[in-house]
Amino acid sequence: MIYLDAGTTYSKIISDKNCFEEKFLKDSRNGNYYYILPSSIIKSLNIVPDHACGHMSSADENEIIALANGARGREIDSDATILDLGSRDAKWIKFKDGKFHDMDWNTSCASSTGATVEMLLKFYGVKPEELKFDEEKFAVTCGIFGMEKIMDSISNGVKPEEAISKFVHGIAFNAWSFSKKPEKIYLSGGFCENECFVESLRRYCEVELLGRFVLCEGLMNISTVDRRQNF
Repeated sequence: MIYLDAGTTYSKIISDKNCFEEKFLKDSRNGNYYYILPSSIIKSLNIVPDHACGHMSSADENEIIALANGARGREIDSDATILDLGSRDAKWIKFKDGKFHDMDWNTSCASSTGATVEMLLKFYGVKPEELKFDEEKFAVTCGIFGMEKIMDSISNGVKPEEAISKFVHGIAFNAWSFSKKPEKIYLSGGFCENECFVESLRRYCEVELLGRFVLCEGLMNISTVDRRQNF
């Protein structure tokens, strides 16, 4: 069985067989293998998933449903906000008394996604671990305007890693506001591994990291019955 969450930059796969190169293997537990690999090579591997979601696949499942099912498989509060923040989009769901209550999905604004950060790191030759939390944040309402602020700051002598850190702080504030400013966020997606982002988000709410495989785990649990119960 293969479950595929095909993101814009990276794809996450859970399989019951060790069927990909070891360099892509991130974890193995409960008889399953967890992989993260570049989405650019997905088609060349001729993967035929049993269930899939994401921009880079012929998805047969809705990402919000996958996120809800994956989150419910974790130990979370009965009243919980789960935010999935990746390279291309941001989406969140809220449970109330253990039942689905609210959601939103932003698929078009670069100010709340990771693609802009990835491009900036490559352009300025900055490593992700060089980003450190900065008390100052750029009030970013648009990824393009955010890049202008970064370039202006660097032109005025600010180090690239410092300017990008301020931008990441702005993304964290946007993510919290987009999620309706909850007291606690369960964070899913690639930003779980961005320490600067996590530390910035913790200035506004409690944060618990769920990692990058929540949607894949949700795909494992999806059934017609699950959909009817959750939604």
